[in-house]
Amino acid sequence: MKKHYSVIVVGGGQAGLSISYCLKQKGVDHIIFEKNQIGYSWQEKRWDTFCLVTPNWQCTLPGYHYPGDDPNGFMQRDAIAEYIKDYAKSFEPPIKEKVEVFSVTKDNSQSLFSITSSLGSFTADQVVVATGNYHQAKIPRIAERFASELTQIHSSDYKNPQSLPEGEVLVVGTGQSGCQIAEDLHLAGRKVHLCVGGAPRSPREYRGRDVVDWLDQLGYYNLTVDNHPDKENVRTKTNHYVTGRGGGREIDLRTFALEGMQLYGSLADVQGDNLAFKPNLKHNLDRADEVAESIKRTINEYIDRNNIDAPIEPTYQPVWQPETEVLELDYKANNITTVVWCIGYNTNFSWVDIPVFDGKGYPRHERGVTSSRGLYFLGLPWLYTWGSGRFSGIARDAQYLSDYIAKRTKYAYPGTLLAVNEAAIGS
Repeated sequence: MKKHYSVIVVGGGQAGLSISYCLKQKGVDHIIFEKNQIGYSWQEKRWDTFCLVTPNWQCTLPGYHYPGDDPNGFMQRDAIAEYIKDYAKSFEPPIKEKVEVFSVTKDNSQSLFSITSSLGSFTADQVVVATGNYHQAKIPRIAERFASELTQIHSSDYKNPQSLPEGEVLVVGTGQSGCQIAEDLHLAGRKVHLCVGGAPRSPREYRGRDVVDWLDQLGYYNLTVDNHPDKENVRTKTNHYVTGRGGGREIDLRTFALEGMQLYGSLADVQGDNLAFKPNLKHNLDRADEVAESIKRTINEYIDRNNIDAPIEPTYQPVWQPETEVLELDYKANNITTVVWCIGYNTNFSWVDIPVFDGKGYPRHERGVTSSRGLYFLGLPWLYTWGSGRFSGIARDAQYLSDYIAKRTKYAYPGTLLAVNEAAIGS
């Protein structure tokens, strides 16, 4: 192997593969280092019934749109992994799998990046960090207060109801993972205790169409982070919960409660065998409903404004209300034997030893371009638009960065001609 590349891409998921496709189209010399294997996270870090929550037609990786016969369906875990693998086969990226990158540093005197890895040391003129932001499973220190015999896992390690010990299950968190895992256990007949957080929910279908179709028509997915009402704060917000399971459906936690699932407010404390919950269950349920209804109102306004013929739907009415919130629970007396933590991930870019991060360790960038010349990030949520961390928007980001990189590229593949704008190199 060479020891120097024009561009080194760290991460071989959909983001890394997308930038590789674009760079290869431009003849830019590069290599991808992937810690595991193509499709690993989709295959190994999701549960058995996992599926997309957005329709298949939104899978639009550069040069490889969804090729199947169910564009309005929702790919399941194994099919998603195959989609990624097939994408790689379609253009044969220069990738080295099972290569972990330990550090990225920069020699400002030579404007070179140094990369240390399990394959050795390399240098590059430019580096693209395409590892996403789901790095370290988040399990709070309060977990240490549970008895040692209790099984505790993160959502990324959950596979199916049969893999858990017998007994009842406490699920903490109601983002997409928490709600879908709670449903998975509930449908399997397991008794679920669910700590409801502040995540919003989304309708699945409304007035005859999938909500994603309406939002796409509204131009929501082209809204940039700079034009979003919450600006950069939107990057840290929890995703709306909904599911693509069974052809796609809405998740209403109130319905689960009617069917026997126990709902509580946020987990506040663990003292011995006793769990304490915040008195915010009703507030969190109402707030989630309000977000869903606000989405419907936006769609209504769009339909009215454009005189679209669409069926009318009745106003949502809650099917269940928590008459009295349970604030304490003896988990041993209730035979809770497992806790599934569904509270997300921590980012970890500590291996990128270049001063481009804010106080929380998040990279400061403009559409993925950092203040350190030649260092880029790709695949982060709301890097530029809603779809930046998803299959739907990665192509736009990858194309933008590849254009930017090509203007500053010194080396191309042997036998190719890469037109370089000298003025742009100095800009």
